[in-house]
Amino acid sequence: MLKKFLLIFLAIFSLSYAKGELVKEIYLAGGCFWGMEGYFSRIKGVESTKVGYANGNGNETSYYEIKSTGHAETLLLSYDATKISLKEILAHFWRVIDPYSLNRQGNDVGVQYRSGIYFTNKDDESVIKEFLALKQEQDKSKKIAIEVEPLKNFVVAEEYHQKYLEKNPNGYCHIDLNLANEPLHDDSRFKVPSRDELKLKLSPQVYEITQNKGTERAGTSPLNKNYEKGIYIDAVTKKPLFASTDKFDSGSGWPSFTKPITGDTIEYKKDFSHGMSRIEVSSKLGGSHLGHVFNDGPIDKGGLRYCINGASLEFIPLEKMDELGYGDYKRYVK
Repeated sequence: MLKKFLLIFLAIFSLSYAKGELVKEIYLAGGCFWGMEGYFSRIKGVESTKVGYANGNGNETSYYEIKSTGHAETLLLSYDATKISLKEILAHFWRVIDPYSLNRQGNDVGVQYRSGIYFTNKDDESVIKEFLALKQEQDKSKKIAIEVEPLKNFVVAEEYHQKYLEKNPNGYCHIDLNLANEPLHDDSRFKVPSRDELKLKLSPQVYEITQNKGTERAGTSPLNKNYEKGIYIDAVTKKPLFASTDKFDSGSGWPSFTKPITGDTIEYKKDFSHGMSRIEVSSKLGGSHLGHVFNDGPIDKGGLRYCINGASLEFIPLEKMDELGYGDYKRYVK
Protein backbone atom coordinates (compact mmCIF):
# COMPACT_ATOMS: atom_id res chain seq x y z
CA MET A 1 0.00 0.00 0.00
CA LEU A 2 2.82 2.40 0.91
CA LYS A 3 4.61 1.67 -2.37
CA LYS A 4 1.39 2.33 -4.31
CA PHE A 5 0.88 5.62 -2.44
CA LEU A 6 4.43 6.75 -3.17
CA LEU A 7 4.03 5.97 -6.86
CA ILE A 8 0.81 7.97 -7.03
CA PHE A 9 2.39 10.85 -5.12
CA LEU A 10 5.42 10.92 -7.42
CA ALA A 11 3.19 10.85 -10.49
CA ILE A 12 1.11 13.78 -9.22
CA PHE A 13 4.22 15.66 -8.14
CA SER A 14 5.90 15.13 -11.48
CA LEU A 15 2.82 16.28 -13.38
CA SER A 16 2.33 19.39 -11.27
CA TYR A 17 6.03 20.19 -11.46
CA ALA A 18 5.97 19.90 -15.23
CA LYS A 19 2.93 22.15 -15.46
CA GLY A 20 4.22 24.65 -12.94
CA GLU A 21 7.94 24.80 -13.64
CA LEU A 22 8.74 23.20 -16.97
CA VAL A 23 6.10 24.95 -19.04
CA LYS A 24 7.79 28.30 -19.52
CA GLU A 25 7.06 31.44 -21.48
CA ILE A 26 8.88 33.93 -23.67
CA TYR A 27 7.60 36.90 -25.64
CA LEU A 28 8.82 37.38 -29.22
CA ALA A 29 8.31 40.43 -31.44
CA GLY A 30 9.15 39.75 -35.06
CA GLY A 31 6.96 41.86 -37.29
CA CYS A 32 3.36 40.92 -38.02
CA PHE A 33 2.27 38.62 -35.23
CA TRP A 34 0.00 36.59 -37.53
CA GLY A 35 3.03 34.96 -39.15
CA MET A 36 4.97 34.58 -35.90
CA GLU A 37 2.06 32.70 -34.34
CA GLY A 38 1.48 30.64 -37.49
CA TYR A 39 5.11 29.51 -37.53
CA PHE A 40 5.64 28.74 -33.85
CA SER A 41 2.31 26.94 -33.54
CA ARG A 42 3.85 24.24 -35.73
CA ILE A 43 6.99 23.73 -33.62
CA LYS A 44 7.19 20.63 -31.43
CA GLY A 45 7.28 21.55 -27.75
CA VAL A 46 5.26 24.74 -28.11
CA GLU A 47 2.28 24.34 -25.77
CA SER A 48 0.23 27.42 -26.59
CA THR A 49 0.43 30.83 -28.25
CA LYS A 50 -1.32 34.17 -27.85
CA VAL A 51 -0.69 37.43 -29.70
CA GLY A 52 -0.66 40.88 -28.19
CA TYR A 53 1.19 44.16 -27.79
CA ALA A 54 4.24 44.58 -25.55
CA ASN A 55 6.75 47.04 -24.15
CA GLY A 56 5.00 50.25 -24.98
CA ASN A 57 3.76 53.12 -22.86
CA GLY A 58 0.90 52.22 -20.55
CA ASN A 59 -1.07 49.03 -20.11
CA GLU A 60 -3.85 49.93 -22.50
CA THR A 61 -3.66 49.97 -26.29
CA SER A 62 -5.23 48.42 -29.38
CA TYR A 63 -4.31 47.43 -32.92
CA TYR A 64 -5.05 50.96 -34.11
CA GLU A 65 -3.23 52.69 -31.24
CA ILE A 66 0.08 50.81 -30.98
CA LYS A 67 1.94 53.17 -33.30
CA SER A 68 1.30 56.01 -30.87
CA THR A 69 1.68 53.98 -27.66
CA GLY A 70 4.97 52.41 -28.80
CA HIS A 71 3.94 48.80 -28.30
CA ALA A 72 5.31 46.04 -30.53
CA GLU A 73 3.22 43.29 -32.07
CA THR A 74 4.32 40.36 -29.91
CA LEU A 75 3.78 36.62 -29.60
CA LEU A 76 3.38 35.10 -26.13
CA LEU A 77 4.82 31.62 -26.47
CA SER A 78 4.38 28.95 -23.79
CA TYR A 79 6.66 25.95 -24.24
CA ASP A 80 7.49 22.64 -22.61
CA ALA A 81 11.13 22.95 -21.57
CA THR A 82 11.47 19.15 -21.54
CA LYS A 83 10.82 19.08 -25.29
CA ILE A 84 12.34 22.32 -26.54
CA SER A 85 14.88 24.67 -24.98
CA LEU A 86 14.91 28.45 -25.04
CA LYS A 87 18.07 28.24 -27.16
CA GLU A 88 16.22 26.20 -29.77
CA ILE A 89 13.32 28.66 -29.73
CA LEU A 90 15.77 31.53 -30.26
CA ALA A 91 17.29 29.65 -33.20
CA HIS A 92 13.81 29.40 -34.75
CA PHE A 93 13.20 33.10 -34.06
CA TRP A 94 16.48 34.04 -35.74
CA ARG A 95 15.50 31.92 -38.72
CA VAL A 96 12.25 33.75 -39.48
CA ILE A 97 13.22 37.40 -38.92
CA ASP A 98 15.70 39.87 -40.35
CA PRO A 99 17.73 40.43 -37.17
CA TYR A 100 19.53 43.46 -38.60
CA SER A 101 16.44 45.41 -39.68
CA LEU A 102 15.32 48.28 -37.44
CA ASN A 103 11.57 48.80 -37.10
CA ARG A 104 10.82 46.67 -40.14
CA GLN A 105 10.03 43.04 -40.93
CA GLY A 106 8.87 41.97 -44.38
CA ASN A 107 6.64 44.64 -45.91
CA ASP A 108 5.68 46.07 -42.52
CA VAL A 109 7.38 49.27 -41.40
CA GLY A 110 7.08 51.10 -38.09
CA VAL A 111 8.10 50.90 -34.45
CA GLN A 112 5.26 48.42 -33.86
CA TYR A 113 7.04 45.97 -36.19
CA ARG A 114 10.42 46.08 -34.45
CA SER A 115 12.08 42.83 -33.41
CA GLY A 116 12.37 42.11 -29.73
CA ILE A 117 12.73 39.39 -27.11
CA TYR A 118 10.95 40.11 -23.83
CA PHE A 119 11.42 37.90 -20.78
CA THR A 120 9.67 37.38 -17.45
CA ASN A 121 12.27 35.03 -15.98
CA LYS A 122 15.54 36.80 -15.08
CA ASP A 123 17.50 33.61 -15.81
CA ASP A 124 16.43 33.84 -19.44
CA GLU A 125 18.22 37.15 -19.91
CA SER A 126 21.71 35.64 -19.89
CA VAL A 127 20.64 32.87 -22.30
CA ILE A 128 19.23 35.46 -24.73
CA LYS A 129 22.23 37.77 -24.51
CA GLU A 130 24.72 34.91 -24.91
CA PHE A 131 22.82 33.69 -27.97
CA LEU A 132 22.86 37.14 -29.60
CA ALA A 133 26.49 37.77 -28.64
CA LEU A 134 27.50 34.56 -30.39
CA LYS A 135 25.53 35.57 -33.48
CA GLN A 136 27.14 39.01 -33.48
CA GLU A 137 30.58 37.44 -33.14
CA GLN A 138 29.90 35.24 -36.16
CA ASP A 139 29.04 38.28 -38.31
CA LYS A 140 30.44 41.64 -37.21
CA SER A 141 29.65 43.40 -40.49
CA LYS A 142 26.12 44.35 -39.37
CA LYS A 143 24.70 45.31 -35.99
CA ILE A 144 21.91 43.20 -34.57
CA ALA A 145 18.77 45.29 -34.06
CA ILE A 146 16.84 42.97 -31.72
CA GLU A 147 15.54 44.63 -28.56
CA VAL A 148 16.09 42.62 -25.36
CA GLU A 149 14.14 43.79 -22.32
CA PRO A 150 12.07 42.53 -19.39
CA LEU A 151 8.42 42.29 -20.40
CA LYS A 152 6.23 45.25 -19.55
CA ASN A 153 2.71 46.43 -20.36
CA PHE A 154 1.62 43.35 -22.32
CA VAL A 155 -1.89 43.73 -23.71
CA VAL A 156 -3.65 40.75 -25.28
CA ALA A 157 -4.70 41.53 -28.86
CA GLU A 158 -8.26 41.53 -30.11
CA GLU A 159 -9.86 38.11 -30.60
CA TYR A 160 -9.87 38.28 -34.40
CA HIS A 161 -6.06 38.41 -34.35
CA GLN A 162 -5.74 35.18 -32.34
CA LYS A 163 -4.82 32.20 -34.60
CA TYR A 164 -5.52 34.54 -37.51
CA LEU A 165 -3.94 32.35 -40.19
CA GLU A 166 -5.91 29.32 -39.00
CA LYS A 167 -9.09 31.31 -39.51
CA ASN A 168 -7.80 32.91 -42.74
CA PRO A 169 -5.44 30.44 -44.46
CA ASN A 170 -4.83 32.83 -47.35
CA GLY A 171 -4.17 35.81 -45.10
CA TYR A 172 -1.05 37.95 -45.28
CA CYS A 173 2.10 36.37 -43.85
CA HIS A 174 5.67 37.63 -44.17
CA ILE A 175 7.07 34.28 -42.98
CA ASP A 176 7.38 31.07 -44.99
CA LEU A 177 5.42 28.77 -42.70
CA ASN A 178 6.78 25.71 -44.51
CA LEU A 179 10.11 26.38 -42.80
CA ALA A 180 8.56 24.98 -39.63
CA ASN A 181 8.58 21.56 -41.30
CA GLU A 182 12.24 21.80 -42.30
CA PRO A 183 15.23 20.84 -40.09
CA LEU A 184 16.42 23.76 -38.00
CA HIS A 185 19.98 23.17 -39.16
CA ASP A 186 21.12 22.38 -42.70
CA ASP A 187 21.23 18.58 -42.98
CA SER A 188 22.72 18.57 -46.47
CA ARG A 189 26.24 18.44 -45.00
CA PHE A 190 25.46 15.20 -43.16
CA LYS A 191 25.56 12.10 -45.32
CA VAL A 192 23.98 8.69 -44.85
CA PRO A 193 26.52 6.10 -46.03
CA SER A 194 25.40 2.83 -47.58
CA ARG A 195 25.59 -0.40 -45.58
CA ASP A 196 28.65 -1.48 -47.56
CA GLU A 197 30.38 1.82 -46.80
CA LEU A 198 29.52 1.49 -43.14
CA LYS A 199 31.02 -1.99 -42.94
CA LEU A 200 34.30 -0.50 -44.13
CA LYS A 201 34.18 2.69 -42.03
CA LEU A 202 32.78 1.49 -38.71
CA SER A 203 34.30 -0.88 -36.19
CA PRO A 204 32.45 -4.21 -35.79
CA GLN A 205 31.05 -3.02 -32.45
CA VAL A 206 29.76 0.31 -33.76
CA TYR A 207 28.25 -1.40 -36.81
CA GLU A 208 26.52 -4.04 -34.69
CA ILE A 209 25.03 -1.43 -32.34
CA THR A 210 23.94 1.18 -34.86
CA GLN A 211 22.78 -1.12 -37.67
CA ASN A 212 21.66 -4.28 -35.86
CA LYS A 213 20.38 -2.77 -32.61
CA GLY A 214 23.11 -4.22 -30.47
CA THR A 215 23.97 -3.06 -26.95
CA GLU A 216 27.37 -2.35 -25.44
CA ARG A 217 28.18 -3.63 -21.97
CA ALA A 218 27.42 -1.16 -19.18
CA GLY A 219 30.40 0.90 -18.03
CA THR A 220 32.54 0.15 -21.10
CA SER A 221 32.11 3.40 -23.02
CA PRO A 222 34.67 6.15 -22.28
CA LEU A 223 31.88 8.65 -23.00
CA ASN A 224 29.94 7.51 -19.95
CA LYS A 225 32.17 9.47 -17.58
CA ASN A 226 32.96 12.29 -20.00
CA TYR A 227 31.70 15.66 -18.76
CA GLU A 228 33.66 18.03 -20.96
CA LYS A 229 31.76 20.80 -22.69
CA GLY A 230 30.81 19.93 -26.25
CA ILE A 231 28.37 18.00 -28.41
CA TYR A 232 27.73 14.33 -29.11
CA ILE A 233 27.25 13.50 -32.78
CA ASP A 234 25.86 10.48 -34.63
CA ALA A 235 28.77 8.12 -35.33
CA VAL A 236 27.19 7.33 -38.71
CA THR A 237 26.02 10.65 -40.17
CA LYS A 238 28.03 13.01 -37.92
CA LYS A 239 24.88 15.05 -37.18
CA PRO A 240 24.74 16.50 -33.62
CA LEU A 241 22.33 14.63 -31.36
CA PHE A 242 23.03 15.66 -27.76
CA ALA A 243 24.80 18.44 -25.85
CA SER A 244 26.96 18.23 -22.73
CA THR A 245 24.55 20.71 -21.14
CA ASP A 246 21.93 17.95 -20.93
CA LYS A 247 24.22 15.08 -19.86
CA PHE A 248 24.03 13.60 -16.36
CA ASP A 249 25.33 10.63 -14.39
CA SER A 250 22.43 8.19 -14.17
CA GLY A 251 24.47 5.44 -12.54
CA SER A 252 23.33 3.06 -15.28
CA GLY A 253 26.72 2.66 -16.92
CA TRP A 254 25.60 4.24 -20.20
CA PRO A 255 25.84 7.90 -21.30
CA SER A 256 22.58 9.55 -20.25
CA PHE A 257 20.90 12.78 -21.35
CA THR A 258 17.71 14.60 -20.35
CA LYS A 259 16.82 15.57 -23.93
CA PRO A 260 18.21 15.70 -27.48
CA ILE A 261 19.95 18.82 -28.74
CA THR A 262 16.96 19.78 -30.92
CA GLY A 263 13.53 18.28 -31.35
CA ASP A 264 14.10 17.15 -34.93
CA THR A 265 17.05 14.81 -34.37
CA ILE A 266 15.46 11.72 -32.83
CA GLU A 267 12.86 9.13 -33.86
CA TYR A 268 10.91 7.00 -31.39
CA LYS A 269 9.57 3.48 -31.76
CA LYS A 270 8.00 0.93 -29.41
CA ASP A 271 10.39 -1.93 -28.67
CA PHE A 272 9.09 -5.25 -27.25
CA SER A 273 12.34 -7.19 -27.68
CA HIS A 274 13.84 -9.32 -24.88
CA GLY A 275 10.46 -9.59 -23.17
CA MET A 276 10.39 -5.88 -22.27
CA SER A 277 8.29 -2.89 -23.27
CA ARG A 278 10.55 0.05 -24.07
CA ILE A 279 10.83 3.08 -26.34
CA GLU A 280 13.73 2.82 -28.77
CA VAL A 281 15.44 6.00 -29.94
CA SER A 282 17.28 6.25 -33.24
CA SER A 283 18.80 9.08 -35.24
CA LYS A 284 16.14 10.59 -37.49
CA LEU A 285 18.51 11.31 -40.35
CA GLY A 286 20.52 8.11 -40.47
CA GLY A 287 18.18 5.63 -38.79
CA SER A 288 20.97 4.43 -36.51
CA HIS A 289 19.98 2.67 -33.30
CA LEU A 290 21.08 4.77 -30.32
CA GLY A 291 19.44 3.27 -27.24
CA HIS A 292 16.20 3.81 -25.31
CA VAL A 293 14.41 6.55 -23.41
CA PHE A 294 12.98 5.99 -19.91
CA ASN A 295 10.91 8.09 -17.51
CA ASP A 296 13.24 7.77 -14.51
CA GLY A 297 15.42 10.79 -15.21
CA PRO A 298 15.83 13.96 -13.08
CA ILE A 299 12.39 15.35 -12.27
CA ASP A 300 13.63 18.95 -12.37
CA LYS A 301 14.79 18.36 -15.97
CA GLY A 302 11.58 16.77 -17.18
CA GLY A 303 11.94 13.23 -15.84
CA LEU A 304 13.36 11.60 -18.98
CA ARG A 305 16.54 9.57 -19.31
CA TYR A 306 17.92 9.00 -22.78
CA CYS A 307 20.07 5.92 -22.20
CA ILE A 308 22.48 5.89 -25.15
CA ASN A 309 25.14 3.46 -26.35
CA GLY A 310 28.39 5.40 -26.28
CA ALA A 311 29.55 3.52 -29.37
CA SER A 312 26.76 5.14 -31.41
CA LEU A 313 28.18 8.59 -30.60
CA GLU A 314 31.30 10.64 -31.15
CA PHE A 315 32.25 13.58 -28.94
CA ILE A 316 33.28 17.00 -30.26
CA PRO A 317 34.81 19.24 -27.56
CA LEU A 318 33.67 22.87 -27.44
CA GLU A 319 37.09 24.22 -28.39
CA LYS A 320 37.11 22.19 -31.63
CA MET A 321 33.54 22.86 -32.74
CA ASP A 322 34.41 25.81 -34.99
CA GLU A 323 37.37 24.01 -36.54
CA LEU A 324 35.27 20.93 -37.33
CA GLY A 325 32.33 22.86 -38.77
CA TYR A 326 29.96 22.78 -35.78
CA GLY A 327 30.16 26.45 -34.81
CA ASP A 328 26.43 26.95 -35.35
CA TYR A 329 25.77 24.42 -32.57
CA LYS A 330 27.80 26.24 -29.92
CA ARG A 331 24.62 28.04 -28.83
CA TYR A 332 23.45 24.75 -27.22
CA VAL A 333 26.56 24.35 -25.05
CA LYS A 334 27.15 26.28 -21.84
